Amino acid sequence: MERTLGSLIQDFEDGKINRRQLIRGLAVAASAAAGTTALPAYAAGEPVLRATGILHVSYQVANYARTRDFYSSVLGMKVANDTGQRCDLSIGHYVMIARNGSLTSASTKAGKTPLIDHLCYSIDRWNKDAIFAELKRRGLNPQPEGDKDLQIKDPDGYHIQLSARQEMK
Repeated sequence: MERTLGSLIQDFEDGKINRRQLIRGLAVAASAAAGTTALPAYAAGEPVLRATGILHVSYQVANYARTRDFYSSVLGMKVANDTGQRCDLSIGHYVMIARNGSLTSASTKAGKTPLIDHLCYSIDRWNKDAIFAELKRRGLNPQPEGDKDLQIKDPDGYHIQLSARQEMK
């Protein structure tokens, strides 16, 4: 954690990230630290990957149109890729995907309880085969998704998408 915080502060001081990115990084680090009790075996040593940003958050909602209208009219988020069942809501280059819960697997309580479906992180120096092999070696059971993404589960079972796509500046 100390290394992560130091790296964030150094990147800010070096002008590599702006104040908003620093605050977001500190918030994510604090949230991660608050939920940990002991380090799992795969957390020891140098990190396998370096996430450079959050590409999107996928959000299952009870009523996608109501959610779309709220975020666009109250918070001024831009609506894109509206299919009538899902849409992208953006603030600058950050995207939240709002979609009806019924578009996901039958194992979820579709449409009843809004939830974060998954987080997608952009990964620095993407080498899908090397990353896949290392994640597999660490027992994380990576699953390919197209040619630019891998899927894993975090320790709490949340769906994490790793992507070659980079965060827009």
